[in-house]
Amino acid sequence: MTLMTTRRATLSVAAFAMLAGCSSAETKTASAPPRQSDVDLLNVALGLEYEAIAAYQLGADSKLLQPAVLQVAVAFQNDHREHAKVLDRTIRGLGGRPAEAKEVKEYGFRTDRLTDQTAILTFAAELEKGAASAYLSTVPVFQNRDLAKAAASIMGAETQHWAILRAAIGQPPIAAPFIS
Repeated sequence: MTLMTTRRATLSVAAFAMLAGCSSAETKTASAPPRQSDVDLLNVALGLEYEAIAAYQLGADSKLLQPAVLQVAVAFQNDHREHAKVLDRTIRGLGGRPAEAKEVKEYGFRTDRLTDQTAILTFAAELEKGAASAYLSTVPVFQNRDLAKAAASIMGAETQHWAILRAAIGQPPIAAPFIS
């Protein structure tokens, strides 16, 4: 099966401006100003992105991935790096202090289970599912609706990653009609 990847989620102009830290009057009036809980939610998302970056690095370093699969894994890792950069800038732009990435070993990954390509892809799929669910839970909670829209956009990328990984391990790409 050929793995396909969809790059970069599309953000609305207002959401992208908010995430990029722009302070145009148009963006400011688009939704309520962020509150501390918004910054806290962004930091949780940033932590998830750092975890995904570390997990994909673990998979890449394992030497267990076929070249085409490794290429897709690195592309997904780059998506997570982009998400992390934007989240970091946004948190800073809102006056918050961004979470920091941990060392790979600090994430507590069960590396003893990562014995072949299928195990690594299954592991990555579960992380993507968890990230998608986490973003889904944040969307209605954001005070600033532009941040909610941006989180939903990132959630879309996470669900695409999850679907592609599921297909790669021989599972139906869409696990259920709803994500929870």
